[in-house]
Amino acid sequence: MHTLTSRPAVGSTTRQPSPRRGRRCTESGATVGWRAGLIDCLLVLAFCALAPTPALAQSGASPGAGAPTGAQAAAQAAAQAGASASLDALLKQYDEDTARLFPEFATFRGDHRHGDRLSDASPAGRAAVEAWQRDTLARLRSLPRDGLSASQRTSVDLLSDNIERNLQFQAFEGARSLTLGSLFGFQSQFSGLLRASPTATAAQAEQMLARMAAYPRRVEQEIVQLQRGVALGWVVARPVLQRSLAQLDAQLASEARQSPFFEPFTRLGSAIPAPQQDALRERAEAAIATQVLPALRRLRGFAAGDYWAAAPPTGALSTYPGGDAVYALQVARHTTTSWSPRQIHDIGQRELARIRAEMETVMRGTGFQGDFAAFIRFLNTDERFFHKDGAALLAGYRDIAKRIEPHLPRLFAELPRAPFGVRAMPAHLGPDAAETYNGPAPDGSTPGWFNANALGYKRRPTWAMETLVAHETVPGHHTQLARAAEMRDLPLFRRSGGGYTAYSEGWALYAETLGFELGLYTDPYSRFGHLQGQALRAARLVADTGIHALGWSRQQALDFMIERTGEDPGFLSSEVDRYTAQPGQALAYMIGQLKIMELRDKARARLGARFDIRHFHNAVLDSGALPLNVLERVIDDWIAAQAGPL
Repeated sequence: MHTLTSRPAVGSTTRQPSPRRGRRCTESGATVGWRAGLIDCLLVLAFCALAPTPALAQSGASPGAGAPTGAQAAAQAAAQAGASASLDALLKQYDEDTARLFPEFATFRGDHRHGDRLSDASPAGRAAVEAWQRDTLARLRSLPRDGLSASQRTSVDLLSDNIERNLQFQAFEGARSLTLGSLFGFQSQFSGLLRASPTATAAQAEQMLARMAAYPRRVEQEIVQLQRGVALGWVVARPVLQRSLAQLDAQLASEARQSPFFEPFTRLGSAIPAPQQDALRERAEAAIATQVLPALRRLRGFAAGDYWAAAPPTGALSTYPGGDAVYALQVARHTTTSWSPRQIHDIGQRELARIRAEMETVMRGTGFQGDFAAFIRFLNTDERFFHKDGAALLAGYRDIAKRIEPHLPRLFAELPRAPFGVRAMPAHLGPDAAETYNGPAPDGSTPGWFNANALGYKRRPTWAMETLVAHETVPGHHTQLARAAEMRDLPLFRRSGGGYTAYSEGWALYAETLGFELGLYTDPYSRFGHLQGQALRAARLVADTGIHALGWSRQQALDFMIERTGEDPGFLSSEVDRYTAQPGQALAYMIGQLKIMELRDKARARLGARFDIRHFHNAVLDSGALPLNVLERVIDDWIAAQAGPL
């Protein structure tokens, strides 16, 4: 799952840099993993990055009318310097305002100056954010574009696009109230935030205590928003709400010191004197018992009471007031295309038919005697395909990552330096939760993390592990996001993550296909696992659009997913509820992968012997997360540069 990035003049680079090796993983898991998706604390900005406006397709230089005179050249240089300085100042202020208004996001970005605060989600706080966005947009539009470089114009267009799309979503107050989710949501955000917060110093531990003190007020603000959703006819569907309640119950089940909220205080820095550590832990225990858990119980009581009573049986957006318009926005946001739900539905059916044929070919190659359903039962029940416990599963993931790394230079001209780790995701998310990834901070202060579902080890067969590691770590999310973070010539907002889901998840799914060149999928069962992962993403195109636009029931979508992919029914039940809770997000993976493959095939056909897969991959990555049409322009420029003069 993912954030934004870009680099100037990607297509003009012709040098042949030596591949840089990434940091290797370790047995302990202290350094192995990456960002599996979007940071779940960014609810207010979660609806940015929609489809590109026409300006995004037109950020090239204006044609000139001839060579300027000396005086004209000096005037142009002065104008360019002034425009560049104005943009730099605007972006710096934007970064500062973002950290101040969204301190949770700042924490994930490695900026802990506001680590003692939580966002203001009151009506007044939300109005202040909207006013800030409108002011920023006006300032962006007033910049003299002729004085900016091509890369700077792209940055202006991307940030403007993000804000415009976010403001569009402001019109749908009811939809913005759906903040309880099946995998991620407000119900689990606080523990996730604390897990991402440093406690190396006593001052940092004090920040955690301050956030705990602020949490009851933040919960009350969220309940007000949920109540407003009830009044507007926008309430989370019961299957999704049931999963949210289960996560709340899991967090409330333990005493303070055993709860996930105490986790930061189990890793206090060694420089803090032992007596002070003991005192901090005692204060944390008291804060959890008297502030955090009571607030969480208040949220749970509302969700299970009045909110549950108003919850619909289905979460299809077509059943909500104005829901069709909301889904259209979400489809555009996550795919960065203008395709209709029906067009995307049909693409999914087409890709599923192709992949299913390949799956059956691999099945026959194993010598298995039986039909597809029997083969799936065999794969999902034979003990040889499962680890004995969660620790063994994590070790297996780390081993796969270490096997991949030596092969990466054959596919990339330059690799990121940031390390990554494999760790267990919090148990309160449950055994059916899909794996995720958290990227490293842009300043390199934290590694990336692949969050694996160790609790679900009985449902994680060994034959499906290789393709998952390739997706979440290298050459997938970690390679893309760590590379973006290290592109110092990009503004911070473009180095801090993704924002364009079709790009980031499309890259990660494409990265799975590179496994054949990285020493993976050497046995037929792992090849089948890779194809099953591809089938899952194709089936998402069908199920997501089916639920929200074509009148499918939850059971219809679930039955379809089980039959067409052969995935575990428990996992697919969680998946279908995820599509309900995050409309359109699941469309990004296959749509993005298909575009990257199309661009690779175009480059290979046009360049012939000059085509170098290593430099193609860096051309895709070094412009950062982009709408797919802008990515295509970047690759077209790169092809032209590689081809040389006609």
